[in-house]
Amino acid sequence: MKIAVFVSGGGTNLQAIIDNTKTGILKDIEIVLVLSSSPSAYALTRAADNGIPSVVMRAADYPSREQWDSEMAECVQKSGAELIVLAGYLSLLGPKTVSMYSNRIINIHPALIPSFCGAGMYGIKPHKAALARGVKVSGATVHFVNENYDDGPILLQKSVDVLPGDTPETLQKRIMQECEWKILPKAIRLIADGKVSIENNIAYVTE
Repeated sequence: MKIAVFVSGGGTNLQAIIDNTKTGILKDIEIVLVLSSSPSAYALTRAADNGIPSVVMRAADYPSREQWDSEMAECVQKSGAELIVLAGYLSLLGPKTVSMYSNRIINIHPALIPSFCGAGMYGIKPHKAALARGVKVSGATVHFVNENYDDGPILLQKSVDVLPGDTPETLQKRIMQECEWKILPKAIRLIADGKVSIENNIAYVTE
């Protein structure tokens, strides 16, 4: 299966996917495109280092969001990608892209949806909110993408204990390493193997 990975920053989840295409569970998966919302994203360097084609597409660079959305959909289509993976991508996708790739876009969110999610909840913010609320567990969620932030069917979740003395930074790092880097490649594998179905906004996995 061919995939496109959308990024905005450092690309640690992109690296987890790349590593798994080389030595892990994604050996038959090809990353055909890395699309970034920022020209300074280090994820672009990771793509270049691994010979993966990349492109920067910022909504602000287009006359309208509609044109940005249309050209993004066309770019993904030309790449041949069958699945879009949002890996630390901070922009809300346009309706054309979402419609064209309905149930073929997944996102990794650094919290256990429906907690600490939605507009503005990205980066370190979900971890700050989790600690401020005093939750005892947190984690990450892979979900399908629709027109709204963090609203599509939940595919996989993994949790970690919140430890005494945790800071937003330590919690973020532990969730990244123990949750995100594990369930995002697993989700791609499940989809590639045809083991995921969606009904009434609920994702089902058959093993």
